[in-house]
Amino acid sequence: MTKTKSTRIQSIDILRGLVMILMALDHVRDFFYYGSFLKDPTDLETTTPILFFTRFITHYCAPVFVFLAGTAAFLYGNNKRRPQLFKFLITRGIWLVILEITVNNLLWKFDITYSRLILQVIWVIGVSMIVLSILIFLTKKWLLFIGLLITFGHNLLDSIIMEGTDPSSIFWYILHQPNIIPLNESRDLGIFYPVLPWIGIMILGYCLGQLYVKNSNAISRKKWLLSLGTAATLMFFILRSINYYGDPVPWQHQDTLTKTILSFFKVTKYPPSLAYTLITIGPSLLFLYAIESVKNSITDFFLVFGRVPLFYYFLHIFVIHVLAIFGILIFGGDWQIMILSKDMFSNGKLLNYGYPLLTVYLIWLGVIALLYFPCKKYMIYKAENRNKWWLSYL
Repeated sequence: MTKTKSTRIQSIDILRGLVMILMALDHVRDFFYYGSFLKDPTDLETTTPILFFTRFITHYCAPVFVFLAGTAAFLYGNNKRRPQLFKFLITRGIWLVILEITVNNLLWKFDITYSRLILQVIWVIGVSMIVLSILIFLTKKWLLFIGLLITFGHNLLDSIIMEGTDPSSIFWYILHQPNIIPLNESRDLGIFYPVLPWIGIMILGYCLGQLYVKNSNAISRKKWLLSLGTAATLMFFILRSINYYGDPVPWQHQDTLTKTILSFFKVTKYPPSLAYTLITIGPSLLFLYAIESVKNSITDFFLVFGRVPLFYYFLHIFVIHVLAIFGILIFGGDWQIMILSKDMFSNGKLLNYGYPLLTVYLIWLGVIALLYFPCKKYMIYKAENRNKWWLSYL
């Protein structure tokens, strides 16, 4: 492995690229694995260690994506006046929410009636940016305090359970409790990414950006990354061992050691618990520490995806969904089950759909290979056209 002096942005993009490649694995599993549309891959009664690991490793995607979006926001605004950064964050946040509702739902479902709108990671990044656009006017100490308070304290709210569709309940679903809200007889809204914990994660990512400002001390930065990453990872094991706070679902001793270990690592993503955040962000900070000065063909490969995140996200969903339709057509099935309308999840047509896990991994590798060249071409285009303001929104 060759080591060379690399830019600060490179290490961040390398990490982002890595988790985005893993994101494709999760979404290929969603569209191709047997029973994935209707079963939980972390259900200890039905999962296998390799299936559980396949899901667990992709837990790193959303929190790192959100966390580094905060870091990127800090770096973007570091040499700008706060009103300029405010304008960028609030407009980009609104733009991302619009893209989630219109483009992302269409790519995921191929349902032109939008019978089930799902608010996922693009939505939560957008809302978090809107909130961050206001909070940037606070001092750095207050920002850090708010980020830590939300991240470490939001699990105190787990016992608050709302029901119904009154305004206060809907507000709570948006803030902290995942739910599906019926809009009318033929349409509903799935809030799978309540925003409060993710706002905390983005704020902490924004605070981390201070370590990457121009002329910052690389040795000091690496010490902070090592210390913070180690502390967060150790805190996960301590909190999870105590088994009292940090996740709404305590782990339990199972009938086998393997299942007990799986139970220990079965952390809650919706919304992201403190345990979930610690075991994903902690090792990610250690990765940033380790990759700081590494440059080789592998890191260059990750860089391509890490520098075009939104382009890659929408493209990979579209490609995976189309490949799923082709797969059904090849084997003589009914391709219309891939029109994922609201009713398709309850009419039983997806019960017998899917392929073995080995097939999922092979398709995942094929998808990554397929996406590499268009992503690289777009990365080069962005680099050569930095003066085009609209590229910062794509």
